[in-house]
Amino acid sequence: MTESGLHPLRAEFDTLLRAVRDEVSEMGDLVECGIARAMWGLAERSVDLCNAVIEDDLRVNELQRLVRDNSFSILLREAPVATDLREVMSHLHIAAELERMGDHCVSIAKLARVLVDIPERGPGVDLDSMASLCREQVREMLGAVVGRDVDRARQVAARDDRIDRVYHRVFDDLIQRMIADGDYVYRGTNLVFIAHHLERIADRVTNIAEDLVFLETGVIEELG
Repeated sequence: MTESGLHPLRAEFDTLLRAVRDEVSEMGDLVECGIARAMWGLAERSVDLCNAVIEDDLRVNELQRLVRDNSFSILLREAPVATDLREVMSHLHIAAELERMGDHCVSIAKLARVLVDIPERGPGVDLDSMASLCREQVREMLGAVVGRDVDRARQVAARDDRIDRVYHRVFDDLIQRMIADGDYVYRGTNLVFIAHHLERIADRVTNIAEDLVFLETGVIEELG
């Protein structure tokens, strides 16, 4: 027994599991920051901000590797069952979703970097509202994961339709601008892809909500 009264194997299990939780939490923080920086880079026409998003993604990828390695160590050495097994598997899935969100942030940053020298024509489209909603969804879902709050996760997933509505409005706006002005097509196409990446980030938040529901209930529930 350890000084805390835990069996040594259980103590090691808890240490590895805490590491996984911390790594997932840091991944989430980096994704939220990545969304903000990428959109800031777009608004400010800042190559440096865009490059910072791309560089930070290396840390997101490293954290996913750590989650994977620690999770496999738990699975191979501790042979968890029931709730413990579900938690390990859920965090593996959540880390994978966050890594893909990080990839979407990188894609936004690269598109924003392309647009640095291309002037805006007319008023801007409402991408900021969409990005703000995405960041809110990520932040709220991370809070639900940390608190293991299934009800909160379901509520966050249910709000995905707000982002879908903004996405369709932005998409329609951009298409109309490109139809009306051929010179806008290149810029408009890149902005369409940025909106698409934001929408995909929000979809992955819903996937994380489903992972959390499975972790806490053992039931696979479709929330999308």
